[in-house]
Amino acid sequence: MKKLFALVAVLAMLGFGISQNAVALGNVAGNSNLEVFTPFQDTADEPAQAAEGGELHKQIKAKFIEGGAQFMGAVLLTLIFGLALAIERIIYLNLATSNTDKLLRKVETALEEGGIEAAKEVCRNTRGPVASIFYQGLDRYDEGIEMAEKSVIAYGSVQMGRLEKNLSWIALFIAIAPMLGFMGTVIGMIDAFDKIRIAGTVSAQLVAGGIQVALITTVSGLIVAIILQIFYNYILSKIDGLVNSMEDSSISLIDLLVKFSVKK
Repeated sequence: MKKLFALVAVLAMLGFGISQNAVALGNVAGNSNLEVFTPFQDTADEPAQAAEGGELHKQIKAKFIEGGAQFMGAVLLTLIFGLALAIERIIYLNLATSNTDKLLRKVETALEEGGIEAAKEVCRNTRGPVASIFYQGLDRYDEGIEMAEKSVIAYGSVQMGRLEKNLSWIALFIAIAPMLGFMGTVIGMIDAFDKIRIAGTVSAQLVAGGIQVALITTVSGLIVAIILQIFYNYILSKIDGLVNSMEDSSISLIDLLVKFSVKK
């Protein structure tokens, strides 16, 4: 439920931002011959960086319109959904991160003072996949150390699958974004050659529009893929760190159980 709420919240924020940009794009498209007044034009005290930022924002909106609503909109949707899934994964992984050394010390202290049930209570009160794995191992302690170890290994695989959830969808959006851009490129070139065929002559002005659309869609698809790839690699690095922590702490837990069994 928490993950679903986080995903819906991210989609709502992104959707609100896109709707505002869509309104602005419509105004620009409908009033292309009007000069847009901005405070950067007449205010001498404003820094040059702010003016450049405003100009860049207008250029991006203009290029979006020139690229065509169909393919540019599709590329934008891949960015929105890809970022939503990536942000949801980052939030989940950050919540899953815990201090395993501190947890191990608490479990060891609980084993010495209150036994298995006290250690299980510590794990119940601690969030994260490591605490869940510990609980499974402690819960099977009565069946023997070997059974506890098998339980830890099996449940570790389950937790790893949860950490990697939705990564395949992010990878799909990374692959789709440049494909959509290249499709726009092909269609733009087809449009340019159709104009040449109809006109019966080659003119730079005649084919410039189709080639421009082709280049804009290609660049947009590549930019979206690069952005999502950065998030994807960051998520993979977080997962690798959590998996290594899970494996190391699981070995330490088995060692604690062996020592507790010997003392008992």
